[in-house]
Amino acid sequence: MQRRSFLIQSLAAGLSAQTTTALSDRIGISSWSFHNFFSSTLDEKLPKLTKSWDLRDFPEMIADRYRVHQLEMVAPHFESTKLSYVREVKSRLARAHSHLMNIPVDIDELGVKGGLSDPDPKIRETAISACTRWIDIAQELGAKSVRCDPGEMNRADLSNTIGSYKKLAAYAGSKNLYVIIENHGGVGSEHPEDLVKVFQAVGEHCGALPDMGNFPDEATRQRGLPLLYPYAPTVSHAKGLEFDEHGIERAFDFPRAMQAAKKAGFKGVFSVEYEGTGDAYTGVQNVVDELVRYL
Repeated sequence: MQRRSFLIQSLAAGLSAQTTTALSDRIGISSWSFHNFFSSTLDEKLPKLTKSWDLRDFPEMIADRYRVHQLEMVAPHFESTKLSYVREVKSRLARAHSHLMNIPVDIDELGVKGGLSDPDPKIRETAISACTRWIDIAQELGAKSVRCDPGEMNRADLSNTIGSYKKLAAYAGSKNLYVIIENHGGVGSEHPEDLVKVFQAVGEHCGALPDMGNFPDEATRQRGLPLLYPYAPTVSHAKGLEFDEHGIERAFDFPRAMQAAKKAGFKGVFSVEYEGTGDAYTGVQNVVDELVRYL
């Protein structure tokens, strides 16, 4: 497979070094794009791995292959939450001259019943406590945010959800971080206006992680992204789902999604989250190429 990088392509297209640097600051890659290379997130339909990836190798691999230095690392890909391990990850980030933007906190405590939105205050407090541990890890690693999803929100009464995020946002704010919410299944993807209500009620240090692909249909995407991007402080997911023979996304209108981000004035990083079939390396490159095309 031909190993291209968006920097090489950009220079070949005659872009200035200043423009190329600006592009590199706006494009990131999530470890979730390679989730089937990690035993903790391997699709159960696939055979077991002979050798699972080590997250500590991820920054250098991405830097060498794609010349990308902005990263997301999802919580299940951390082999440990011990400080010694976290500092090893930090050292490897520094060695690759890379930066961790955000940690998507996919943990069991957020999947129990309603998680941060559960009617039971004990369940909510357990979820809040688990999230604060990842806020500490994010701070140690120099990240700007953690993504903590709300669980099953009650559209008729968002008070439990809002109460949980007020606590998380206060803690994140004390660490100079944001807690962000993705339009990730259920109410968040189908009714993004409810997420806006949460952001407005919580206030500072709570915002959106707009995911271009996480909507049930194009109409909801066209309604939802303009609602979410004004509240996005750090990162957006540039999804890769299905490509044509030219490597162009065909599952949704990628250019229109980028237009929504620009119109809203989004200044954060577009993190590639490839979830298509086929070769993940090529899928990630296809999304990187599209980002270069529309940034």
